[in-house]
Amino acid sequence: RSLCPLVCKWTYSPDKGWDDSFWKVIGLEDLVADKYEKIGNQVLSPGASVGNGLTPEAAKDLGLAEGTAVAASLIDAHAGGLGVIGADVKGHNLPCENQPVTSRLAVICGTSSCHMGISDAPIFVPGVWGPYYSAMVPGFWLNEGGQSATGKLIDHVVRGHVAFPELQAKAAASAQNIYTYLNSHLDLIKKSLPVGFLTVDLHVWPDFHGNRSPLADLTLKGMVVGLTLYQGLDELALIYLATIQAIALGTRHILETMQSAGHHISTLFLCGGLSKNPLFVEMHADITG
Repeated sequence: RSLCPLVCKWTYSPDKGWDDSFWKVIGLEDLVADKYEKIGNQVLSPGASVGNGLTPEAAKDLGLAEGTAVAASLIDAHAGGLGVIGADVKGHNLPCENQPVTSRLAVICGTSSCHMGISDAPIFVPGVWGPYYSAMVPGFWLNEGGQSATGKLIDHVVRGHVAFPELQAKAAASAQNIYTYLNSHLDLIKKSLPVGFLTVDLHVWPDFHGNRSPLADLTLKGMVVGLTLYQGLDELALIYLATIQAIALGTRHILETMQSAGHHISTLFLCGGLSKNPLFVEMHADITG
């Protein structure tokens, strides 16, 4: 089994292994038998070679060669975090070029978002998971913040608006997806103002599915303040913008909480579907500074 999910989700300690007393207290002492044979007692670091590669049966099913290397896994967000937090930025004239990898925060943003930061020593951050040793980057401690609904929230707000059919029709007529069209529409209505100023009277509290970090309160609900009686395409574009800004402010809240606890983060690295949306990236840059 991979060290990554065991440490992050299964209470496994990289240096001490399983805690027999924990399983007994929760009534699962049968898992302790035979050195945890039932739930796996062979633990490998992420990326380590598993066994002798693909078995003959698996190779046949997959159409691959027998013995093809198989690596110990990473959780999906952790794989994304590993992929971007170690990015080579030399030669791109970025402020983080000469900064340590511990100054980076990986934001894996799709249906929901995860905020992955690493440190040389364990840091305990209120409302943020971890620290987990070697769970993502070997030799480093991982803290993992997150937002329960981000891309899902944007979809929910946009598709639930009364002007959504009009948006669909106009986006299709211009051969654009709905979010590219909304971004273009915001550029049209902003006039000489920066786009972020369009929502000075419209605000979203984004915890429609509770708050994972840093408040860690699943009972929280979402809220929209500043609605009018108008329900046209302009209003849809504005609430779309306000929702993205709210998500970015949530990232800032997580970032500031991690920094207050001892992290020294200076650069955000985004990946995932939402990182393809220029407005989403721009608002995160503006709001987090």
